[in-house]
Amino acid sequence: MSETLSAAQARRVALAAQGFTKRRPSAKIGSRHVHGAMERLGVLQIDSVNVFARSHYLPLFSRLGAYDPALLDRVFMSRTTHYVEYLAHEATFVPAEDWSLWRFRMDDFRRRWADDPDSWMSQNARTIAWVKDELRARGPLRPAQLRADAPRERGTWWDWDEVKLALEHLWRIGEVAVSGRRGFERVYALEEQVIPAEVRLVEVPREDAIRELIRRAARSHGVATDSDLADYYRIRDRAAVRRAIDDLVDAGELRPVQVRGWEKAGRQLPAWMHRDAVLPRRVEGAALLTPFDPVVWFRDRALRAFDLDYRIEIYVPAAKRRFGYYSLPMLVGDRIVARVDLKADRASSTLQVQSAWWEPQARAEDAEAMAQELALAAAWQGLENISVSGWGDAADAVAGALHVGSGGVRRHVHERERSA
Repeated sequence: MSETLSAAQARRVALAAQGFTKRRPSAKIGSRHVHGAMERLGVLQIDSVNVFARSHYLPLFSRLGAYDPALLDRVFMSRTTHYVEYLAHEATFVPAEDWSLWRFRMDDFRRRWADDPDSWMSQNARTIAWVKDELRARGPLRPAQLRADAPRERGTWWDWDEVKLALEHLWRIGEVAVSGRRGFERVYALEEQVIPAEVRLVEVPREDAIRELIRRAARSHGVATDSDLADYYRIRDRAAVRRAIDDLVDAGELRPVQVRGWEKAGRQLPAWMHRDAVLPRRVEGAALLTPFDPVVWFRDRALRAFDLDYRIEIYVPAAKRRFGYYSLPMLVGDRIVARVDLKADRASSTLQVQSAWWEPQARAEDAEAMAQELALAAAWQGLENISVSGWGDAADAVAGALHVGSGGVRRHVHERERSA
């Protein structure tokens, strides 16, 4: 019979797999800590929204504590990095040595566009060829550099969007790779200018690639349903996912389990636990989570495992937002206890808590843990003050905990008014 886990046990298994049972480093955080975190994460999703901090900086803060953001830039965005960008979930950093593991996805894009005479690539072969020739002759380039040197012809062929679209299409099919970033702008190069031959020329059959990715997803999740495993690397071929699970069960890498409360339409959802997963007695500490953290990025799993019905409200009109523009879940122990909408006001050196809301699993004592984590977040971003608005049922408790707390950042609880 399958092993049975309680919902709380499953949460602890999942959080341990994501690195939340490891004590944050007491020494200065260096590249080895970053690589260790990436071993567990597998991918680091990239996002451009920069209200508090860009999303890809947050998972390392959640797990490691206050590190120098320039460290992430050096590790992930330099031309000599161990990582490269690809659509492993959405746009993500992945180990450069895994480039060929994604060839099946690159080939899927290529077939989809090559077989459609009306696709953008089929309609814009001339632009594609020119962009490749420029990269071949000149090496890594920013889109703006290509645009500046594009031939000036009548019509719209050399429109800015055409060059950028060509780069993006070539990146998706693997003929172009991202060579690094300048600021937040990508630098593009031909695949062979970025990916070493010993990596680039490895052939990984589609079924083998999917099996390896499901194995990694299972290791990163600890315990998961087939939907969880498919979502981690956005694998839409569900038949291939199930074959991969069956193979991994036969190999002893996964074992079937049941998780109490993991149901759909009144039926128990099948789940699997990775052989290296551990069940800790408890999870301690607190952490801010980005919307694109693997713990919460799949809405079904966040609701099932953490009782968190989570959707960011970036595209919701301000008057209709319930929780705020870019609310971040707050983890305390093995529970997601609240969500807070944060903004870094650089001009006043203030971390603005624009709203704070309790989640169903919150306890009264969680406010102090939240306050300590918010103080750490402010210090990490170099902000001297914290203000708390009156929007949200957790705002008063958080403001009170910040007012009486102690830490390495000056805490000012400003007049609490509902955020616009």
